Amino acid sequence: MSDVRAIDDGSLALAARIVKDGGLVVLPTDTVYGVAASPFSAEAVSRIYEAKRRPRNKALQILLSSTDDLEGLDLYLPVPLDRLAKAFLPGAFSPIAVAQAGSKLVTLRDEMNGSKTQAVRVPDSDACLRTLRATGSLACSSANRSGGQSPQSVEEAVAALGDDVDLYLDGGPTVSHVASTVVAADPNERDGISIVREGVIRAAQVRAVLQGAEGGSLNA
Repeated sequence: MSDVRAIDDGSLALAARIVKDGGLVVLPTDTVYGVAASPFSAEAVSRIYEAKRRPRNKALQILLSSTDDLEGLDLYLPVPLDRLAKAFLPGAFSPIAVAQAGSKLVTLRDEMNGSKTQAVRVPDSDACLRTLRATGSLACSSANRSGGQSPQSVEEAVAALGDDVDLYLDGGPTVSHVASTVVAADPNERDGISIVREGVIRAAQVRAVLQGAEGGSLNA
């Protein structure tokens, strides 16, 4: 039977142990419920793909408690994603960071130019941030089978993933089934960015911030 618990000190301590031991935890974010694991364990990350029946060529995000966590993961946000992060994080915005040589993340994506990248996010959710402060940064994807609707409640997540997950943290319903907006830096594209996936934050909102920055209203 699936282990579902309210978010409190006891369940967070349990979640931290499960993540450390290579297990899977479902947690609420500000958009949907996500299934998460240690981003430093190849076996744990494989469990996310297996639970979701997700193709391995589809990348996972890393959830952070703060953009200050980027340095410890040997990641950085290139221009102009650093400016966009200041505008939209915490929130439903997933910039694609670039990895430095020392990064130990097993979730990095190899790019055609030889670099390695990683989508990151700082959710605008007290329950999620509290969890991340207990567990550390987490590799994460929506808590549903691949191709299914992203769950808005812990009950929907349990129905989708069942006993494939070690612990479900119940933070109440999220606001929608819509996921975050994923944006990459691309000097060859308009405004220096490429909208990889349009989600809660519309593409026009993202570009408006950059247009404002060019006009001097947003600090570099």
